[in-house]
Formats: sequence, structure tokens, C-alpha cells
Amino acid sequence: MTSKAWCRWLGVLLIAFVLIGLPSVSSVHAAEDGRKVSVVSFGLYGDQGVFRREATGAAEIVAGRFGTGSIDVRYNSRTGGGATIQALAKSLLAAANGLDTENDVLFLILTSHGSPDGLAVKAGRLMQTLTPSTLAEMLARTGVRHKVVVISACYSGVFIPRLASPDVLVITAADAEHSSFGCQDKAKWTYFGDAFFNVALRQAKSLKDAFVIARALVRKRELSERFEPSNPLIAGGANVEPLLIARP
Repeated sequence: MTSKAWCRWLGVLLIAFVLIGLPSVSSVHAAEDGRKVSVVSFGLYGDQGVFRREATGAAEIVAGRFGTGSIDVRYNSRTGGGATIQALAKSLLAAANGLDTENDVLFLILTSHGSPDGLAVKAGRLMQTLTPSTLAEMLARTGVRHKVVVISACYSGVFIPRLASPDVLVITAADAEHSSFGCQDKAKWTYFGDAFFNVALRQAKSLKDAFVIARALVRKRELSERFEPSNPLIAGGANVEPLLIARP
């Protein structure tokens, strides 16, 4: 066989190898792209519009980076609203019905005022407190294995002991002993919501990377305004993090 014939034969083999390999590569990407991420986002405190705006904006950003499933955004106002504890339980179950419980991801966003007891729910005259144990029970009833919970509120770190696990990634705007900031009525975002959703998550490839960026931004802003640091936290999620790689 001449050298030219050998080169032609080798070229044919290389092309065949590439063509044979393409279906397997495509199938891998198809499997990855087929994973659903459904978003539930609740602005729980109706007396201040920042929570409505944050719940809406955060859901849009998360869905744009990760979501391929359903999106359910609800919020309260001074006269009422549909973001109650009972509505949250129903919304989580509805979102779970459209998911593969072993392979898909349920992404929950909650924004409100917080206390060491939990999250304040205010819809018109209705006042409730969403406790860590109640939220843990709601999430367990969904049957979905992989979950992300992001809570933007004072003292939101109280939820971590009840929620965080290898299958549940929890991110909070503050630890269990400190306030977070930026909940003025006319604000578009809280300090943490702005740093995490509006800035970091638009550029980071993963939730963990976004959290690192956001934590630094929040601390810098709080110190410049002479606030005691809120100490945002991240916990759990070892089995969830690999499933959520943001789209460009």
C-alpha cells in the first residue's frame, strides 16, 4: 500500500470513528438536558412590596439558568394574596407531580421577614408563621429526592438543621442569630436577594459558586453601612449540586 493510499484509508477510519462516537455523546447530552428543574417561589409578607418583587425576579433568574419544568410564583399584598402556608403545601405537591422523583430537582425560593421561630406569612389580615418543622414535613411529602431551598429572611439559618441533607441544598440569607437587610417596601431586592440572584447567579456556573460571590458582596455592603453581618449560610446538597449546572 502506497503512502497516499495509507493516508486515505486512515482518514476513512477516523471519520468512521467520529461518526460512530457521535450518537453516544448526543445521548449523554440529551439525558442531561432532559432533567427537569421546577421552581416554586413565594413572597410571604404582603405589607412590603420588596418580597413580591424578589420572589418574581428570583424565579425568573433561576428558571432561566436551570429550569425546564414548571414555575409557580405567588405573593401576598396588604389586602390578601395566595402565598399562605396551605397554598405552599399544595404548590409543592403540584410541582412534584410533574417531576421524576429520583432524577429531577425541586427548587424552592422563600422571601419574607424572619424570626427564630420561622418565617412570617402576612396576607391582608391573615398572620401565620412557617416553622422549620412544618416546611420539612411539606418537602418530605413531595416525594422528590433532590431539592434546593433558598430562604431570604432574617434568622433564616434556623431552617438548616431541619432541612439540609446530602439530597437537600439549603441556602439562607442569614444565620440563626442575625438579621438580614434590605426589606424596604419600595426596594426591588433585599441585600441578599440582590447579591445572590440578581448578581451572582447570573454569572456563576453553580449554586455554590454563586453563594460564595453573594456572601462576599453582602458582607462588603453590610460593613460599609455599619450593620452587624448577617452571615449567609449554605449547607447540604452534596448529591444535588452536580445536577445543577447553569446554562450560559
